[in-house]
Amino acid sequence: MWDFEQGEILAFDKPLHWTSFDLVAKVRWNLCQKIGKKKLKVGHSGTLDPLATGVVIVCTGKKTKLIDRLQYDVKEYIATLQLGATTPSYDMEKEVDATYPTAHITRELIDQTIPQFLGEQWQVPPMFSAVQVNGKRAYEFARKGEEIELKPKLLVIDEIEVLQFDAQKMQLTIRVVCSKGTYIRALARDIGERLGSGAYLTALRRTRVGETRVEDCRTIDQFLEELKNYDYVQNE
Repeated sequence: MWDFEQGEILAFDKPLHWTSFDLVAKVRWNLCQKIGKKKLKVGHSGTLDPLATGVVIVCTGKKTKLIDRLQYDVKEYIATLQLGATTPSYDMEKEVDATYPTAHITRELIDQTIPQFLGEQWQVPPMFSAVQVNGKRAYEFARKGEEIELKPKLLVIDEIEVLQFDAQKMQLTIRVVCSKGTYIRALARDIGERLGSGAYLTALRRTRVGETRVEDCRTIDQFLEELKNYDYVQNE
């Protein structure tokens, strides 16, 4: 039986085009309606971009205290990269701003390059990200066309492998297991630079957070359906 005030940890499969905040807001509003409260603590562990889908852990009530710890869980992603072009956001949020030759790209070159990203890596976050700079988010500067210097951050990539390479479309699909703070969009940029072809993300799915796999997650619609049958008993 759920007790959302004492605290629950819920695993969701975030829909495409939703922000992580959209998901939290939807859960919070429906829970407050169900239990008859104006306020309820609800938060998430680990932001996913609107153009990504997959595992988002949502905590309620007293379990929100666990969010900081949960953010350090290892994460797994399946990412598809378009080689031969770049965008300012490193994904499909922005239009292509440059194209590059791809005639030299072979599966052999990819297989030689991808393992170079294993282990500790220094990564410069994307300009279109929520990284804080002088009290503002980096994307606030980026959307105004202002150039700022973002400091590289140390992260760890535990596993990275090629799942598929379509030489006709120049699309590369990889699986990545990595630490907190890894931007897969920035990884796509760095792989593109290393291959000498540029790259940006066309699809991203978070398939695991800690021990929670995407197969174990609810969709928001499934959760709302379950909530209809939830009998709330107010704590004395």
